[in-house]
Amino acid sequence: MTLTDGAATEAGLVKDTTTAEFRTDVIAESMKQPVLVDFWAPWCGPCKQLAPVIEKVVKAAGGKVKLVKMNIDEHPQIAGQLGIQSIPAVIAFQRGQPVDGFMGAQGEREIKGFIERLVGPLGPGATAQMVEEAKALAESGDAAGAAELYAAVLTQEPDNAEAVGAMAKLHVDLGDLEGAERFLGMTPAGKEDHPAIAGARAALELAKQADGLGDLGELERKVAANAADHQSRFDLALALAARGERDRATDELIEIIRRDRTWNDDGARKQLLQFFDAWGPMDDASVAGRRKLSAVLFR
Repeated sequence: MTLTDGAATEAGLVKDTTTAEFRTDVIAESMKQPVLVDFWAPWCGPCKQLAPVIEKVVKAAGGKVKLVKMNIDEHPQIAGQLGIQSIPAVIAFQRGQPVDGFMGAQGEREIKGFIERLVGPLGPGATAQMVEEAKALAESGDAAGAAELYAAVLTQEPDNAEAVGAMAKLHVDLGDLEGAERFLGMTPAGKEDHPAIAGARAALELAKQADGLGDLGELERKVAANAADHQSRFDLALALAARGERDRATDELIEIIRRDRTWNDDGARKQLLQFFDAWGPMDDASVAGRRKLSAVLFR
């Protein structure tokens, strides 16, 4: 299982070690900066979950710490000496001694906090800064500038799921659905459920659904003529979402839920959740829409 980021490995921040190399890779290196030792095994599911997260945080720390990975199936001696009985286990070495550690798969925030206890506050890495700048450009309407920055991120980190998802979403927004498909095809293995990937995938599905729905005015006339025409109201919501009219799209689906929760196998609620995925959980329309949904479901 080496889920190591190639760029991180080249910088010497992440490497595999053996029993024979442990003294050099860990004890000696920890005299310069803390070294995290990740004890893992190929059969360990949580180890596979932890690996990409801890490698990302170590890389973002910019050399303040290093990560050494030890396969305990092949090299059990060190883990045995340290009394490790459950994996994944991460032990931090500093000045030649184990000083801290944790067991089990942890999230990015927890791992960052663990490292900060060793080295102090961590600022965002260069690629993280570029991602934030790209987000700001996209929100300001500068799609070309955002795409340029995201492309630069992917040049350095081809498996950056945030950048992959954002590029796909930009192509959806520009109406280039084939381009969006190409970028989603670049999704790194194991990151299919990353929020940026899931959001781009949902946005692409929405764009496909909205394609060919017909004239918006005609759908509005059908709904005005028959308030119980849930299919036309549903199609109207999709068309409104495709035009960026998120609050109106939400309201149309909420109206279907209010009138008939069971329609189309709860299809209006499911579609509304897909909207939230596509827009992002912190988008104003998503936040307001969840409040409206809660009000109608739990009244």
